[in-house]
Amino acid sequence: MVIKNRIIMKVFYYIICAACFAGCVSSSNDKTVKENGRTLHNGIVLPEQWPPSMIDDGVRCEMSLPYISNKPTVISVNLGRQLFVDDFLIAETDMERVSHKAMFYENNPVLAPDKEWEYTFERAPYAAPFSDGIWYDESEQKFKMWYLAGAGSMHKHRQSFYTCYAESKDGKHWEKVNMDIVPGTNIVDTCDRDAATVWLDKMCPEPEKRFKFFNVEKHSGGWKIILKYSKDGIHWSEGVAQSGPVGDRTTAFYNPFTQKWAISLRQGSKADGRSRGYLENEDPEMAVSVAHSLAKGIKDKNIVLWFTPSDKELPHPEFPDVRPAIYNFDAMPYESVMLGFYAMWKGPENDLCGKLGIQKRNEIGMGYSRDGFHFYRPSYEPVMGVNETEGAWNWGNMQSIIGVPLIVGDSLYLYSSGRMKNKVMWDGFTSTGLATLRRDGFVSMHTDTEGVLVTEKIKFDGNHFFVNAQAKDLQVYIRDENGNVIDKIEPSASTIYELINDPELTHKGEALAWFGAAFICVLNVLSILFADELFRWNLLFQIRNVENAEPSDWEIAGRYIGWTVMTIMSLVIFITGLQ
Repeated sequence: MVIKNRIIMKVFYYIICAACFAGCVSSSNDKTVKENGRTLHNGIVLPEQWPPSMIDDGVRCEMSLPYISNKPTVISVNLGRQLFVDDFLIAETDMERVSHKAMFYENNPVLAPDKEWEYTFERAPYAAPFSDGIWYDESEQKFKMWYLAGAGSMHKHRQSFYTCYAESKDGKHWEKVNMDIVPGTNIVDTCDRDAATVWLDKMCPEPEKRFKFFNVEKHSGGWKIILKYSKDGIHWSEGVAQSGPVGDRTTAFYNPFTQKWAISLRQGSKADGRSRGYLENEDPEMAVSVAHSLAKGIKDKNIVLWFTPSDKELPHPEFPDVRPAIYNFDAMPYESVMLGFYAMWKGPENDLCGKLGIQKRNEIGMGYSRDGFHFYRPSYEPVMGVNETEGAWNWGNMQSIIGVPLIVGDSLYLYSSGRMKNKVMWDGFTSTGLATLRRDGFVSMHTDTEGVLVTEKIKFDGNHFFVNAQAKDLQVYIRDENGNVIDKIEPSASTIYELINDPELTHKGEALAWFGAAFICVLNVLSILFADELFRWNLLFQIRNVENAEPSDWEIAGRYIGWTVMTIMSLVIFITGLQ
């Protein structure tokens, strides 16, 4: 968030105080979230009809944003970093929202076709994800990439592809590691395919299903999604689920906020043949099994029309009569939001591309969602755009990649595929490029002079509240529900009463420290109650007649010092356990 001057934050004060005093807040609304699953982490309540269906009236338009037009009364900001990518958190501001473009790595492409088994039957080279996946696997401390490669060495027909694998230590220098699937190559799946999604399910309780492969394969009847599992991302199971016929550019993603697997379907509509359909299910196998292309004018129990191209799509400057559309849409969770990656198609059509010997123009745009379904696009400019200069790796047809962005220090690594203009095959020569953004740097709030931003009423359970800003002077104020600035040193009596009674306070800390402090207290009490008995018991080992022995003044002073030290020690340990 780039801000040149000051910010004012309005916060639901008694919730903040509860966090400061107790270290944790537990409210009745949080319990409701867990019980019915209809309320999301940020307070958004999903409607009974979910997912909602867009009316197919032939009109191009932006997606509606019901969580903006009807915001929660209080927004929870407990989960992840909070981004000002839309107006969800903002009550009022005089600053401008600015979208930022990623900066391409100077040594792109980071992965290019250089192996004999990466050529198609027509001798067109391919080595880039077609969504597929680029992930960082913490268990092995490696960057991992799955990508589409030309399969001419195996499938002897036009435009055939299979899946290869590469890995890296830094995300910039990639190695195509030979595997045992096809000895001497890095091929990990030989099925003839189009798009694919490789999802590293880091929270999966079943190790053999940690990697999930949604592969759009060529079968009788057309393209079908085949779901496979793997424990290492190299050795894949046989298919465990298959879809009906689907559009070729179909992908999948997981929404951790709703805990649902979603299929992003290439779908036609009255507005445009390049629109998107949507379905979701808690079970990835069921999501795949019910996926299929929709017949025109017929509703489906599981699949809805998701969105059409917007009426704000930017046309190709050299082909202004071509109506721009959405070639593909991928989604990824990031902090507290879902990121949407649009392959923004601007033409021309394939037949004209073939005649002119050029790549069609697809560029990568971004959108943001609070519920994983409704996405807001603050800008229609590409985050990663084409470079129509001779020899550029991304002259045209750029495609988004699943798994990104990857957090590397203070930067975000964004990858995309691109295609070089060439004379072998107009749609060939794909490679993979890297671009970077500052962490959280998708969108910023900007002012050239002095700016003010007031949030909606928010609550959080933490002890610290940070603001990410580049500013000469930053001022942050906390306001109560009436808009009054609060002195955090002097809470009112009524506020303290509210803290005691509502919300319920739950003290969290180290149980071992509490037990240790309590144990020391018990020992201290026993030493006080039985001080003389302990004194005489100790003398039994030194003299014969202890009944008439009396403690000296030094002995009594030592007792008081010891009791005081033990009391202070137990308090220190107890307070430490509260941190």
